Amino acid sequence: MAFYVDAARQSGGPVLELGCGTGRVLIPTAHAGIEIIGLDASEGMLEACRRRLRAEPADVQRRASLQRGDMRDFELGRSFRLVTIPFRPFQHLVTVQEQLACLAAIRRHLERDGRLVFDVFNPSIYRLANPADGAETDEEPPFTLPDGRAVIRRHRFLERDLITQVNTSELVYHVTHPDGRQERLVHRLQMRCIFRFEAEHLLARAGFTVDHVYADFDRSAYGSQYPGELIFVARLVAPPLFRKSGGEQKEVLQVKRSVGRNVSR
Repeated sequence: MAFYVDAARQSGGPVLELGCGTGRVLIPTAHAGIEIIGLDASEGMLEACRRRLRAEPADVQRRASLQRGDMRDFELGRSFRLVTIPFRPFQHLVTVQEQLACLAAIRRHLERDGRLVFDVFNPSIYRLANPADGAETDEEPPFTLPDGRAVIRRHRFLERDLITQVNTSELVYHVTHPDGRQERLVHRLQMRCIFRFEAEHLLARAGFTVDHVYADFDRSAYGSQYPGELIFVARLVAPPLFRKSGGEQKEVLQVKRSVGRNVSR
């Protein structure tokens, strides 16, 4: 969380956060004195964030605002010094077309010298080689909700599609109510694996160049650990290498010399 708050502070704002959820990053950013807009497709997540914001001081509430929208296609009518996608929402875009649409929308909202910062899982080749067995794994420490429910969250892989690079998995919540009643809640999701150079090519096609690639939120250099994280800091360059025409994405047969230059690893 501190990584994204620091990035927002360095930018000076305003900041647009895609996939803001319940405000895990948005609220601390507003506390840091930065204006921030959070966009999310889930009205339930946004309502939870609104409840949290109502408990904050008035100045924090003034600096934070929320917008329901689709990260693949949104129009806010203003520009930002920084756009962030914290903690992997970008991986829920499971096709290249969706990824490029998101990057195009970000590009429309960035100031000329603005930055895009986001992270994805760095895929582990060793883990991808193992078949998905559906077992519940990665048990986390139990936590208790304000209403007294005790929760244990586990994760299970259902399918690894090595052709499309899409994993289908479930988050499984084992809930114990105050009266002792138990229930099992399941949330199914898909996430696309994105490799380091694949991401860099996507960014170049969308008109960005990469300034930094980190392996962890402490800004460790990529390659210092494996698998680690994949964290990108990118900025705008010349016009993108694709444009919309007739409802389709078409490649532009020109490559700007600035794409790929001045990249710090």
